[in-house]
Amino acid sequence: MALHDPETNENTIAPALAERARKAASREWKVDFRNPVGEPSLIAPDSVQWKVFRNMIAMGVGGVAAVLLEFADARIRSGVWDHSVYPIDPIGRSRRTGTAAMVGVYGPASMARKVIGAVTKMHAKVGGETPGGRAYQALEPELLNWVHATAGYGFMKAYHTFVRPLSEADQTRFFEEGQTVGALYGVTHSAASEADFMDMMNALLPDFEPHPINTEFLDIIASGKAAPGTPKFLHRALARGAVSILPPVVRERLELGAEWDLTTFDRMALRTAGKLADTWRDTTSPAWQAAERLGLPGSFAWLPYERQQRILTAKR
Repeated sequence: MALHDPETNENTIAPALAERARKAASREWKVDFRNPVGEPSLIAPDSVQWKVFRNMIAMGVGGVAAVLLEFADARIRSGVWDHSVYPIDPIGRSRRTGTAAMVGVYGPASMARKVIGAVTKMHAKVGGETPGGRAYQALEPELLNWVHATAGYGFMKAYHTFVRPLSEADQTRFFEEGQTVGALYGVTHSAASEADFMDMMNALLPDFEPHPINTEFLDIIASGKAAPGTPKFLHRALARGAVSILPPVVRERLELGAEWDLTTFDRMALRTAGKLADTWRDTTSPAWQAAERLGLPGSFAWLPYERQQRILTAKR
């Protein structure tokens, strides 16, 4: 399903979009989380990130919230719209972004660096001007810092809200753990806490604005097209859940009205699904396969922190 941008001429951009889609398909990353055996990840297995990123409800809700936070800035929105396949394949583009995030957390460090390098190389070519006349470059530190911060905030907040509450110490650990990956992307300032994220947001807030792309994106998420086998009510709840964890001032700026309010049923559905996802030890997941690559039990990311420490101590 393609998004509609009233500021573009579909007849003019169609060939260019088709070429983007072809190139994007050729760049699909084939990641083996089981090999090379023994190679560490960029993020430690006993990290908070290893627990959060294995939960698909947190990733879904948090990923949608991150996109909304990014698209609030016209420079990022224009960069994504004008230089990616997002207008014709938002689901595919989001899937590739999710793969890159998983590789950064669970993948062997060499593969993670390769993927991050490829993403950075693509972003180096991205630049232009917003419809309002503001110039942008994707590798501008301010934009890189914000994109990285939105992902951290979205995933952490979604897990904390709909799966399991995280202590303040674990929330801070989550942000701090992302600094290594952020630095490889060229991030010059990683949010070290939620308060730090809010400071970054407030600095950018004056330029945030509503746009039809935001609601069309949410409509796609709510429609269930991203995962047809999942009940549609859960997709609607996921979209509303993402809006619910946005800072209220951002939701107001984006003009996301009452139709996106999280209902009691939505909240119950997300929390039930989130807790079920947190107990499902998926042997095909990056978290399980990465643990086996490191010579740890596949279920390592699901174990209590104290037990993880005993296993790691015995392994040394």
